[in-house]
Amino acid sequence: MTRRYWNINLEEMMEAGVHFGHGTRKWNPRMAPYISAKRKGIHITNLTKTARFLSEACDLVFDAASRGKQFLIVGTKNKAADSVARAAIRARCHYVNKKWLGGMLTNWSTTETRLHKFRDLRTEQKAGRLNRLPKRDAAMLKRQLSHLQTYLGGIKYMTGLPDIVIIVDQQEEYTALRECITLGIPTICLIDTNCDPDLADISIPANDDAIASIRLILNKLVFAICEGRSSYIRNP
Repeated sequence: MTRRYWNINLEEMMEAGVHFGHGTRKWNPRMAPYISAKRKGIHITNLTKTARFLSEACDLVFDAASRGKQFLIVGTKNKAADSVARAAIRARCHYVNKKWLGGMLTNWSTTETRLHKFRDLRTEQKAGRLNRLPKRDAAMLKRQLSHLQTYLGGIKYMTGLPDIVIIVDQQEEYTALRECITLGIPTICLIDTNCDPDLADISIPANDDAIASIRLILNKLVFAICEGRSSYIRNP
Protein backbone atom coordinates (compact mmCIF):
# COMPACT_ATOMS: atom_id res chain seq x y z
CA MET A 1 0.00 0.00 0.00
CA THR A 2 1.23 3.49 -0.93
CA ARG A 3 2.40 5.56 2.04
CA ARG A 4 1.66 9.26 1.65
CA TYR A 5 1.56 12.35 3.85
CA TRP A 6 -2.03 13.39 4.53
CA ASN A 7 -1.44 16.51 6.68
CA ILE A 8 -3.29 15.12 9.69
CA ASN A 9 -2.78 17.73 12.38
CA LEU A 10 -3.45 17.01 16.08
CA GLU A 11 -4.15 20.66 16.86
CA GLU A 12 -6.67 20.85 14.03
CA MET A 13 -8.39 17.73 15.39
CA MET A 14 -8.54 19.23 18.91
CA GLU A 15 -10.13 22.41 17.56
CA ALA A 16 -12.79 20.27 15.84
CA GLY A 17 -13.48 18.39 19.09
CA VAL A 18 -12.45 15.04 17.60
CA HIS A 19 -11.07 13.98 21.00
CA PHE A 20 -14.32 14.27 22.97
CA GLY A 21 -15.91 10.89 23.65
CA HIS A 22 -19.09 9.85 25.45
CA GLY A 23 -19.72 9.95 29.19
CA THR A 24 -17.62 7.51 31.21
CA ARG A 25 -20.73 5.48 32.06
CA LYS A 26 -21.62 5.07 28.39
CA TRP A 27 -18.63 3.32 26.92
CA ASN A 28 -17.43 0.04 25.45
CA PRO A 29 -14.49 -1.45 27.41
CA ARG A 30 -13.00 -2.59 24.09
CA MET A 31 -12.31 1.08 23.39
CA ALA A 32 -9.90 1.30 26.37
CA PRO A 33 -6.74 1.21 24.17
CA TYR A 34 -8.02 4.25 22.27
CA ILE A 35 -8.86 6.38 25.33
CA SER A 36 -6.18 8.61 26.84
CA ALA A 37 -8.00 10.21 29.80
CA LYS A 38 -11.21 11.04 31.63
CA ARG A 39 -12.24 14.66 31.99
CA LYS A 40 -15.36 16.02 33.69
CA GLY A 41 -17.18 12.71 33.33
CA ILE A 42 -16.31 12.06 29.69
CA HIS A 43 -13.67 9.95 27.99
CA ILE A 44 -10.99 11.64 25.91
CA THR A 45 -9.86 9.86 22.76
CA ASN A 46 -6.13 9.41 22.10
CA LEU A 47 -5.66 11.62 19.03
CA THR A 48 -2.30 10.06 18.18
CA LYS A 49 -4.15 6.80 17.53
CA THR A 50 -6.89 8.65 15.67
CA ALA A 51 -4.22 10.17 13.40
CA ARG A 52 -2.60 6.79 12.83
CA PHE A 53 -5.83 5.03 11.80
CA LEU A 54 -7.04 7.99 9.76
CA SER A 55 -3.74 7.94 7.88
CA GLU A 56 -4.12 4.19 7.24
CA ALA A 57 -7.66 4.79 5.98
CA CYS A 58 -6.45 7.57 3.66
CA ASP A 59 -3.78 5.24 2.26
CA LEU A 60 -6.42 2.56 1.66
CA VAL A 61 -8.90 4.82 -0.14
CA PHE A 62 -6.15 6.50 -2.17
CA ASP A 63 -4.91 3.14 -3.45
CA ALA A 64 -8.47 1.94 -4.13
CA ALA A 65 -9.41 5.16 -5.96
CA SER A 66 -6.22 5.00 -8.02
CA ARG A 67 -7.45 1.61 -9.26
CA GLY A 68 -10.92 2.91 -10.15
CA LYS A 69 -12.74 1.38 -7.17
CA GLN A 70 -16.19 2.59 -6.06
CA PHE A 71 -17.07 3.99 -2.62
CA LEU A 72 -20.25 4.29 -0.59
CA ILE A 73 -20.45 6.76 2.33
CA VAL A 74 -23.13 6.10 4.95
CA GLY A 75 -24.26 8.53 7.66
CA THR A 76 -27.96 9.07 8.29
CA LYS A 77 -28.21 10.97 11.57
CA ASN A 78 -29.03 14.68 11.36
CA LYS A 79 -25.57 15.84 12.43
CA ALA A 80 -23.89 13.77 9.72
CA ALA A 81 -26.34 13.94 6.80
CA ASP A 82 -25.22 17.20 5.16
CA SER A 83 -21.51 16.48 5.61
CA VAL A 84 -21.94 13.01 4.11
CA ALA A 85 -23.74 14.34 1.03
CA ARG A 86 -21.21 17.14 0.44
CA ALA A 87 -18.21 14.88 0.91
CA ALA A 88 -19.63 12.19 -1.38
CA ILE A 89 -20.58 14.62 -4.15
CA ARG A 90 -17.15 16.24 -3.98
CA ALA A 91 -15.40 12.89 -4.44
CA ARG A 92 -17.99 11.39 -6.83
CA CYS A 93 -18.91 8.69 -4.31
CA HIS A 94 -22.29 7.09 -3.71
CA TYR A 95 -23.96 7.92 -0.41
CA VAL A 96 -26.87 7.17 1.92
CA ASN A 97 -27.73 10.03 4.29
CA LYS A 98 -31.44 9.71 5.09
CA LYS A 99 -32.30 6.16 6.08
CA TRP A 100 -30.61 2.82 5.56
CA LEU A 101 -33.17 0.48 4.00
CA GLY A 102 -32.54 -3.02 5.36
CA GLY A 103 -31.11 -5.30 2.68
CA MET A 104 -29.86 -2.40 0.58
CA LEU A 105 -26.66 -4.37 -0.11
CA THR A 106 -27.44 -7.96 0.95
CA ASN A 107 -30.60 -7.92 -1.18
CA TRP A 108 -29.00 -6.06 -4.06
CA SER A 109 -31.40 -7.42 -6.71
CA THR A 110 -34.32 -5.67 -4.96
CA THR A 111 -32.31 -2.44 -4.62
CA GLU A 112 -31.42 -2.66 -8.31
CA THR A 113 -35.11 -3.02 -9.23
CA ARG A 114 -35.92 0.08 -7.16
CA LEU A 115 -33.09 2.00 -8.85
CA HIS A 116 -34.38 1.05 -12.31
CA LYS A 117 -37.85 2.30 -11.29
CA PHE A 118 -36.30 5.50 -9.92
CA ARG A 119 -34.35 6.16 -13.13
CA ASP A 120 -37.41 5.45 -15.29
CA LEU A 121 -39.56 7.87 -13.28
CA ARG A 122 -36.87 10.58 -13.44
CA THR A 123 -36.69 10.14 -17.22
CA GLU A 124 -40.50 10.37 -17.49
CA GLN A 125 -40.54 13.52 -15.37
CA LYS A 126 -37.73 15.22 -17.30
CA ALA A 127 -39.54 14.47 -20.57
CA GLY A 128 -42.73 16.02 -19.14
CA ARG A 129 -44.69 12.82 -19.58
CA LEU A 130 -45.91 12.69 -15.95
CA ASN A 131 -47.80 15.96 -16.46
CA ARG A 132 -49.72 14.44 -19.35
CA LEU A 133 -51.20 11.70 -17.15
CA PRO A 134 -54.50 12.02 -15.28
CA LYS A 135 -53.98 14.17 -12.16
CA ARG A 136 -54.44 11.30 -9.71
CA ASP A 137 -51.95 9.02 -11.53
CA ALA A 138 -49.44 11.84 -11.92
CA ALA A 139 -49.68 12.73 -8.21
CA MET A 140 -49.14 9.10 -7.19
CA LEU A 141 -46.06 8.72 -9.40
CA LYS A 142 -44.63 12.06 -8.22
CA ARG A 143 -45.01 10.93 -4.59
CA GLN A 144 -43.26 7.69 -5.49
CA LEU A 145 -40.47 9.60 -7.21
CA SER A 146 -40.05 11.89 -4.19
CA HIS A 147 -39.82 8.88 -1.86
CA LEU A 148 -37.21 7.19 -4.08
CA GLN A 149 -35.23 10.45 -4.34
CA THR A 150 -35.13 10.75 -0.54
CA TYR A 151 -33.85 7.24 0.13
CA LEU A 152 -32.02 6.28 -3.08
CA GLY A 153 -30.98 9.67 -4.49
CA GLY A 154 -27.40 9.25 -3.28
CA ILE A 155 -26.97 5.86 -4.97
CA LYS A 156 -28.89 6.53 -8.19
CA TYR A 157 -25.78 5.93 -10.32
CA MET A 158 -24.68 2.80 -8.44
CA THR A 159 -24.65 -0.19 -10.78
CA GLY A 160 -23.24 -2.82 -8.40
CA LEU A 161 -22.00 -3.38 -4.88
CA PRO A 162 -19.41 -0.83 -3.66
CA ASP A 163 -15.77 -1.83 -3.20
CA ILE A 164 -15.34 0.08 0.10
CA VAL A 165 -17.94 1.50 2.50
CA ILE A 166 -17.20 4.46 4.80
CA ILE A 167 -19.50 4.58 7.83
CA VAL A 168 -20.13 7.55 10.14
CA ASP A 169 -21.31 6.33 13.58
CA GLN A 170 -21.07 2.57 13.99
CA GLN A 171 -24.06 2.29 16.33
CA GLU A 172 -26.40 4.36 14.17
CA GLU A 173 -25.43 2.45 11.01
CA TYR A 174 -25.05 -1.01 12.57
CA THR A 175 -27.36 -2.65 9.97
CA ALA A 176 -25.25 -1.25 7.12
CA LEU A 177 -22.06 -2.46 8.83
CA ARG A 178 -23.47 -5.98 9.33
CA GLU A 179 -24.45 -6.14 5.65
CA CYS A 180 -20.90 -5.20 4.63
CA ILE A 181 -19.45 -7.84 6.97
CA THR A 182 -21.82 -10.47 5.54
CA LEU A 183 -20.78 -9.60 1.97
CA GLY A 184 -17.07 -9.19 2.76
CA ILE A 185 -17.03 -5.53 1.70
CA PRO A 186 -14.14 -3.65 3.39
CA THR A 187 -15.31 -0.96 5.82
CA ILE A 188 -13.86 2.20 7.32
CA CYS A 189 -15.81 3.25 10.39
CA LEU A 190 -15.78 6.39 12.51
CA ILE A 191 -16.16 5.07 16.08
CA ASP A 192 -16.85 6.88 19.35
CA THR A 193 -16.01 5.58 22.83
CA ASN A 194 -19.25 3.56 23.00
CA CYS A 195 -18.43 1.46 19.91
CA ASP A 196 -16.72 -1.87 19.17
CA PRO A 197 -13.38 -1.21 17.42
CA ASP A 198 -13.09 -4.79 16.16
CA LEU A 199 -16.02 -4.78 13.70
CA ALA A 200 -14.73 -2.61 10.85
CA ASP A 201 -11.59 -3.22 8.77
CA ILE A 202 -10.27 0.19 9.80
CA SER A 203 -11.83 1.90 12.83
CA ILE A 204 -11.07 5.59 13.33
CA PRO A 205 -11.63 6.62 16.98
CA ALA A 206 -13.28 10.05 16.93
CA ASN A 207 -16.21 12.12 18.13
CA ASP A 208 -19.21 11.04 16.04
CA ASP A 209 -21.59 13.64 17.56
CA ALA A 210 -19.89 16.91 16.56
CA ILE A 211 -20.43 18.21 13.03
CA ALA A 212 -16.92 19.70 12.93
CA SER A 213 -15.37 16.35 13.90
CA ILE A 214 -17.37 14.40 11.32
CA ARG A 215 -16.58 16.95 8.62
CA LEU A 216 -12.83 16.91 9.37
CA ILE A 217 -12.58 13.10 9.17
CA LEU A 218 -14.65 12.96 5.97
CA ASN A 219 -12.66 15.80 4.38
CA LYS A 220 -9.38 13.93 4.91
CA LEU A 221 -10.80 10.73 3.42
CA VAL A 222 -12.40 12.55 0.50
CA PHE A 223 -9.17 14.44 -0.27
CA ALA A 224 -7.35 11.06 -0.44
CA ILE A 225 -10.07 9.65 -2.73
CA CYS A 226 -9.84 12.68 -5.04
CA GLU A 227 -6.04 12.37 -5.16
CA GLY A 228 -6.39 8.69 -6.00
CA ARG A 229 -8.94 9.40 -8.73
CA SER A 230 -6.59 12.00 -10.28
CA SER A 231 -3.84 9.37 -10.33
CA TYR A 232 -6.26 6.90 -12.00
CA ILE A 233 -7.22 9.44 -14.67
CA ARG A 234 -3.57 10.25 -15.41
CA ASN A 235 -2.53 6.59 -15.52
CA PRO A 236 -5.52 4.56 -16.79
